[in-house]
Amino acid sequence: MTTHENTSYWMVSAETPSHPRLQGDISVDVAVVGAGIAGLSVAAEVARTGRSVALLEAGRVAAGVTGGTTAKVSAAHGAIYHHLADKLGSDTAEAYASTQTQAMEHVTATAERLGVDCDLERQPAFVYSEHESEVDRLKAEAHAARRAGLPATFTHDTGLPFPVAGAVRVEGQLVFHPRKYLRAVTAGLVADGGLVFENTRVTGLEEGTPCVLTTEAGHRVSARHVVVATHYPVFDRSMLFTRLTPKREFVVAGVVEEAADPRAMYVSTGSETRSLRGAAYDGGRLLIATGAPFTPGDSRSPQRLEDLTQWLLDRFPVDHLEFTWAAQDNFSGDRLPFIGPLHPGASHAWVATGFGGWGMTNGVLAGLLLRDVLEGRTPPWARIYDPRRMHPTLEAKTVVTSGARAAAGLVGNASARLRAKLDRVRSVDDLAPGEAGIVGDAAGEWATYVDDAGTQHAVSPTCTHMGCLVSFNGVEKAWECPCHGSRFDLDGAVLQGPATSPLERRGEEE
Repeated sequence: MTTHENTSYWMVSAETPSHPRLQGDISVDVAVVGAGIAGLSVAAEVARTGRSVALLEAGRVAAGVTGGTTAKVSAAHGAIYHHLADKLGSDTAEAYASTQTQAMEHVTATAERLGVDCDLERQPAFVYSEHESEVDRLKAEAHAARRAGLPATFTHDTGLPFPVAGAVRVEGQLVFHPRKYLRAVTAGLVADGGLVFENTRVTGLEEGTPCVLTTEAGHRVSARHVVVATHYPVFDRSMLFTRLTPKREFVVAGVVEEAADPRAMYVSTGSETRSLRGAAYDGGRLLIATGAPFTPGDSRSPQRLEDLTQWLLDRFPVDHLEFTWAAQDNFSGDRLPFIGPLHPGASHAWVATGFGGWGMTNGVLAGLLLRDVLEGRTPPWARIYDPRRMHPTLEAKTVVTSGARAAAGLVGNASARLRAKLDRVRSVDDLAPGEAGIVGDAAGEWATYVDDAGTQHAVSPTCTHMGCLVSFNGVEKAWECPCHGSRFDLDGAVLQGPATSPLERRGEEE
């Protein structure tokens, strides 16, 4: 039995002060939408330059995607450097290594400046494989990472309690407690004059001089610059939804004795990835494992959680799980994030997204990059992250797949109708407690869940973002959009964007 189900260790172990809801119209130099590590980093860096800043968060600070991270702060992002050097050139690989390292070291410098104990630990990072067929690829990755400037070597010695065919080792990377760190960053932002508003969902953006944001409550925020850091952009004026693939994955964590933690961070190669790191926990160590990303709403998610759990229990001396939760991120076709202008014609609107599972360093990098851009000193390496870049060959698969996924998910599409038919039940009476399905009646189709007490929760099955058909995540008890990753609770409230409006509840139309 897991002690904390669907709750991350970071959320349980670090409370954050509450901040008010926006109550009226305001005007600032820079408005930042989204208070995960990217939004907080941007707002804090800009505030330190003396500009007035407002940070607007639909929920709680550092409680969304950032609250579910595995919190590796590293420039070693799996087997990426051979890919970058081969497909985009050695200068791109070198710029990526340099800037990711800069972001990583900025975390250390910021923690020291703010005087915060955020459980920072220096550890080596490994990307490994148990399959001999991957050895040549790993050797090429070690060579490419070393040429890019990282302290990388090929090795067979990983410290894992099972044999590997080979691994790339990169020295001097970091792990930390993200909410302890961001709690201090938020306090620093406020001390520098920044305004922080929670439970303030932004629903509209008018670009101009100034730009104007509109909130769900109808309040207006005027700003010379707006930064959209909502994980998946809630305003998608550069068609980034065709260039991003949302993926979700489970995280499991169990307690081991100090000696059983290898004191390093790991990620495996291949489609069924496994990622691992340790953290201090109640006199021992908490081993945190994740892997095998899936499309939001995938009906096989319970099996994926079971497989990940079994992997951790089989490989390490963990008696039981203490925590299970899930994380989500967006992946670009060329494996580089999008940090820069919101669209080709934008001059005052900016975006940070597509972190590809490495949001801790990329989020901090977004703060450094956009701070410099707004100060008029755009660094030359900014080009590799610019959302206006086009790599047609590398992005073709993502664009085609994203378009096909969206088309197939639209309620009027034959594929969506087929999936609805497979999920449909004749009557709500056919649903046992704990089950979900699509129920039709005279008023239409309803995504319906029956809870353990027998109460029915019925909402529209149509995602309010772009009209795709939602699917049910039976582990987390949420309706999820497989097209762009929006998530809704049992009664239709938005858990995660890009949707900004709830699903219609049964009875609201009457």
